[in-house]
Amino acid sequence: MKIATYNVNGINGRLPVLLQWLKEAQPDIVCLQELKAPQERFPIEEINAAGYQAIWKGQKSWNGVAILTKDLEITEVQNTLPGDPEDVQSRYIEAIIDQMVICCLYLPNGNPYPGPKFDYKLSWIKRLKKRTNELISMELPAIIIGDFNIIPTALDAHHPERWEDNALYRIEVKKAYQELLKKGWLDSIRTLFPDDEIYTFWDYLYKSYDRNAGLRLDHILLSPYLVSRLQSGGVDRHVRGWEKTSDHAPVWIELQKEK
Repeated sequence: MKIATYNVNGINGRLPVLLQWLKEAQPDIVCLQELKAPQERFPIEEINAAGYQAIWKGQKSWNGVAILTKDLEITEVQNTLPGDPEDVQSRYIEAIIDQMVICCLYLPNGNPYPGPKFDYKLSWIKRLKKRTNELISMELPAIIIGDFNIIPTALDAHHPERWEDNALYRIEVKKAYQELLKKGWLDSIRTLFPDDEIYTFWDYLYKSYDRNAGLRLDHILLSPYLVSRLQSGGVDRHVRGWEKTSDHAPVWIELQKEK
């Protein structure tokens, strides 16, 4: 089973890129972030025509998340991260697919640091940790997947010293990420490539893609009950080089069938 995440950075404006990648990569489950489209403008007809069904939480802003599936039944569990009823941003959607809990997230950027946006990021991470602890305690096969807006370690950034005062690399968010791993969540891409410079995002400015001056922001974390099924994974880096594409590239893993 192939499971992927992709920050599309505007689903309607970049729909041809998404459809081309879906046809090429043929993932079974896809989590999308930064739809930048209200609920009624999600391109469900085009997604269905490509062979996928979907659930989504749209928003006319920088937000919006969706989960796509191919030949698999999908049941929506919730479309907001529990813990703050006043939080109206579309950053989280959760579903049951093939007896797995799929949690698609678009974690807040948090910049400029310091400030209220960074405080919101920390509060959002706190709520996420509570939800992930619940999933661990329920002994569920679960995946936390999406754009975390976190650079976990120095290996995950080109010239990491330049990011010391950025909300993506602040010690508070790096510590929170490591705490997730200590609870039993597995960083699948880093596990598969422990010493490699693996990036998933390249800024549009300064020819960062051409220079491979990237960041690893998009992560796929597996609960302990899926770790043994991890088979392979990677980043479809070439998609970042396509015309009118997102500043992120799709990230994917392959899971073995349940024994």
